[in-house]
Parts: sequence; C-alpha cells; structure tokens
Amino acid sequence: MSRRSLPFAAFEWIIAWRYLRARRSDGGVSVMTWISLIGITLAVFALIATLAVRTGFRAEFVDTILGANAHITVYQVPITDNSGKLDSKIYNYTEMAKAISEVAGVTRAAPLIKSQVMGSYSGKRTGIQVFGISQKNLLTMPRIATPEKSIGSISNFTKGIAIGSGVARSLNVTIGDKVKLVSPDGLKTAFGTSPRVKSYEIVYIFTAGRYDIDRTRAYMPFSEAQKYFNSPQAADEIEVMVEQPERVDQLSEAILDAAGTRAELWSWRDASGNFLRALKIEDNVMLIIMGILVLIATMNIVSGLIMLVKNKGRDIGILRTMGLSEGSIMRIFFICGAFTGLIGTAAGTVFGCLFAIYIDPIFALINNLSGGDVWDPSIRGIYSIPAELRFNDVFFAVSLSLGLSFGVTFFPARRAARLNPVEALRYE
Repeated sequence: MSRRSLPFAAFEWIIAWRYLRARRSDGGVSVMTWISLIGITLAVFALIATLAVRTGFRAEFVDTILGANAHITVYQVPITDNSGKLDSKIYNYTEMAKAISEVAGVTRAAPLIKSQVMGSYSGKRTGIQVFGISQKNLLTMPRIATPEKSIGSISNFTKGIAIGSGVARSLNVTIGDKVKLVSPDGLKTAFGTSPRVKSYEIVYIFTAGRYDIDRTRAYMPFSEAQKYFNSPQAADEIEVMVEQPERVDQLSEAILDAAGTRAELWSWRDASGNFLRALKIEDNVMLIIMGILVLIATMNIVSGLIMLVKNKGRDIGILRTMGLSEGSIMRIFFICGAFTGLIGTAAGTVFGCLFAIYIDPIFALINNLSGGDVWDPSIRGIYSIPAELRFNDVFFAVSLSLGLSFGVTFFPARRAARLNPVEALRYE
C-alpha cells in the first residue's frame, strides 16, 4: 500500500471496523467498547438533562417573579407627621405615577395599597397579603390575569376580590363565597384599637405558578382598598413595569429623578438577587460535576484502546511491514476510539433531549411509583420540575463529549503508530 494514501482512506475505516467488531478471543475488546459506549451515553444524557432542568428552573422562577410582581417598586422614605408618627404614604401618587410612566423603557406605573390581614371563613383562618390595585393595571400582570389555571372571571374584579388558589384551599372557599378580612390596624376608640372587619365576595381564583404567591396573596380594587385600610387620599407604593426587566438597574436613576427626592427603589433583583446568585453557583458546581462524569466516561475509551493496541501488536507489525505509515496506523486506532465517542454522544443526546421534552410524564410516573411528592412546591417555590432545551446547552454537551473523546483517543493511537514493527513481530 502506498505511503501517500489520503488520510482516512477506505481501508483505514475497514480495518478499524473489523477491530471494533472483533471478539475478545480474537484479540478484540468488544466488552470494553460497550462499556465505553454506555458510559458516554449516560454521561451525555445526564449533562443534557441537567442543563435543561437548570435552564428551565431559572426561566420558570424568573418568569413567575416578573409575571406576578413589580419589576421595580417605588416607595417613600418615612417622615414625621404633625402627630409625631412616621408616615411613608404617597399622597401625590397620581402625579408620581404619571411622571414615572413617562420615563423611557417604563411600560406602566400603578399606585398600590399593600397590607397584611387575616382571612376567615367558616371557622378557618389564614394570613393574607392584600394588594389594592385597579382592574386595568391588574390585567397587565400575565401570571394573574392569564394564568394556566383559574376559576371565575377577572372581569368581575370590581365586584369583589381575587385570591390565590393556595388561599382558597386554606379557607376551603370557591367562587361566590364571602371571606371575612380582619385588619388589626383599625379605628382607635376609648377602649383601644378595634380591628377592621369586612366581608368580600370571591370573584376570581388564580394559580400564578409560585407557591408563596398562591398561598398568601389576594387582590382588591384600589378604591376599595383605600377605604378598607383608611387611606382615602394615599397609596403605599408605586408598582413599575418595564420593557426589559433584566436591565432594571439602567433605569433606576431616571425613575428616581421622576419620583422625587423622598423616593426609594426596590427592584426584583434586590428581592431575589441572593437566590439567583446562589442558583448560579449551584449551576456552575453541577456543570463541573457533570463535566467530570463525561471525562470519566471517555477515559474508558483509553482503557479499551490500550488493550486493543496490546492485543493487535502483531497486526500492527504486519501492517507496517506491508507499507502502512505511522499516520495510517494512528488514524485506524483513532477511528476506533472516536467512533465509540461519536455513537455514545449521539445516543446520549437523543435520550437527553427526549427526557427534557417528556419530563412531566416521566416525573409523574416517578411520583406515582414512589407514593409521595417527589417535588415539594413549598420548598422550591414552583409546582413542577421545568426543563427547557436550548441549542447552546445541547451544543455545549455535544462539543464537550466529542472533544474529550477525540482528545483521549489521540494518545493510545499515537502509541500504536510508534510501535516498532520489529519488536511487535519478534516473538511471533
């Protein structure tokens, strides 16, 4: 055979394929090949599944924050009023909201009443966080106005209150029931402060997708909230929504200028920044661990190739005496290792993508088999394990697996190419 044959010629593929198919009794390493193949498949599957769940969890968590909460909350630093009490209420809320809404990048600015009350119905009680907001502004909150699950009609919001599904379960109420709201900050009398009590009809029950929101939150028309909480001329804060929530920091200065000298800001990043940073650290650690698993799996290729080179020493000597160059020998054994890595990566990619696509029925089955709640929403905040496949994540997993597979294959293939044919045939 000519030494000037083209790289990866047909005969090189034929010889490599024969070695891959050879039984151990014939000097092959089919068992090690299968072990390497299964190991790489499982490692790539685990890496893609982890990346998909990681991406989906962060996207779902952030979406529930942005879909049911203000992107930026504007409130005022408290000052001492004429009676000597600290007052942080916003009395010029209409003008302030208008000025903030005119800032470039702001989609809306809505005055808000916020307070804690106790809800009571038929002997059951639970704590509720009441948000007083206009129906027009409530309709702009996708996780509340258009959730995946809801009961009743938000169009009847002005006739009652809207509550989370968790609140409804705690009180065992449904549409049409009247829940009693009790506020400890009531009217002051000669005998002390009397609680403020009033009943409201439930017209809408929503499931925002966040356990803490559904478990504690209720919405009341803004004007009614002003009456109930005895703030007829004031708002507690201004709820601001922006076009690009990821860039709220760039709008902070302009919003502060529009809100006035006493204004302070609290963004969604301030509220959830520590959790997101912790999640980022956890993601990086998991990525390193999964990468190490892929490396360990690809190291099986090295073991298999070293055994193959040892078993095929006689063949290498014969091929070299027939005229094959070192490059041809190296490429033959490189093909053996790279082919294993390629097939394992392809299989792992398929299984990983299928897992991410069908994650809901898979975990429903696991949940049924385990006889309990595998995913506790009270701990993790959201109700199910989300997964989101992204091309960049899949490309990273495939590139890492193939890169390591090809890289570790080079060294035993190079060793085979440098084997002295005289030494290989000396004892044959």
